[in-house]
Amino acid sequence: MFYKCPKCKKVWQYPIAKCPDCFLELERIKTQKAKVIGVCKTIIPTLLHPKIPYFILLLEDEKGNKWAHKSIKEYKITEDFDIEKSSDKNAVAVWRIKYDILEAIEKNIELLGGIEINQDTKILILPTLVSPTHPYFRDNTSPQFLKAVLEFLFENNLKPENIKVGAESSNEISIEKMAQKSGLLQVCLENKIEPLDLVKAKQDFKPDIILNLPILKIGKASAMENIIKILGKSHAQISKKLGQVKQTKILTLAEAGVVQKSDKFTTFLGLVLVSYNALNLDRVFNEIVMTKDLPEILKTIKIEDIPVVGRAIEEVQH
Repeated sequence: MFYKCPKCKKVWQYPIAKCPDCFLELERIKTQKAKVIGVCKTIIPTLLHPKIPYFILLLEDEKGNKWAHKSIKEYKITEDFDIEKSSDKNAVAVWRIKYDILEAIEKNIELLGGIEINQDTKILILPTLVSPTHPYFRDNTSPQFLKAVLEFLFENNLKPENIKVGAESSNEISIEKMAQKSGLLQVCLENKIEPLDLVKAKQDFKPDIILNLPILKIGKASAMENIIKILGKSHAQISKKLGQVKQTKILTLAEAGVVQKSDKFTTFLGLVLVSYNALNLDRVFNEIVMTKDLPEILKTIKIEDIPVVGRAIEEVQH
């Protein structure tokens, strides 16, 4: 993704708010094709890049924009740079957040064959909401990630009234307090999205697609846990409000930008993972962060049986 001033035509690789010369908002320019114009082989491991050898590619798109890309696969100069897609519902798409969360979300969904939505599609978003803490604690889905997901839906012409952000309080702390402290309520209000308490809600809202938005944590099956928390324990009650959820598509858009380890220490990983199979997504994430002790629910899932598209596990392993 590149960012271009509509007036002076200057291009940036990072999303500054406005052109410093023209004071206009920049246009997002998506790269369609790229060629390899340079290759460097690395054979010395580091903490952030433990798997060797790997290759640093210098890529150039059809508009002449250039950038560096880490690859496990070796390419030759002048060769086309292609990324395979997958229509397998068990596949997991992995993409790195360079500067723009929205770009990573768009790329991952594209790698899985896209998503069929229109202005009348009804969407229920299930963020992780477990604690009344500020966003920097990484206990809940971050406001930035929810905002990027909403931007993606609005770009696809969804009406705000067809989008609900739902959660269910599971302890003595009110869901309103958690939503406010986490910053998620403010994002909903700014975008005219109605927050939905799935326990207290009285309206009959039947989504076509459920978007599961877990914030991934090392050593846990966070994506599946978020689904079970909402749709598992009170499935009969939720079904009355949401229709037949078993027939509804559940797409997991997982946040792994800054991840939290078991000791509460956070580390920057800079990834977004997307899949229709939450368990496969959890398994791939734990392979990326080199979890030594997998949760029981993931131990029978073989990593070699999971189709991974976008970034190879070895390219982002940390």
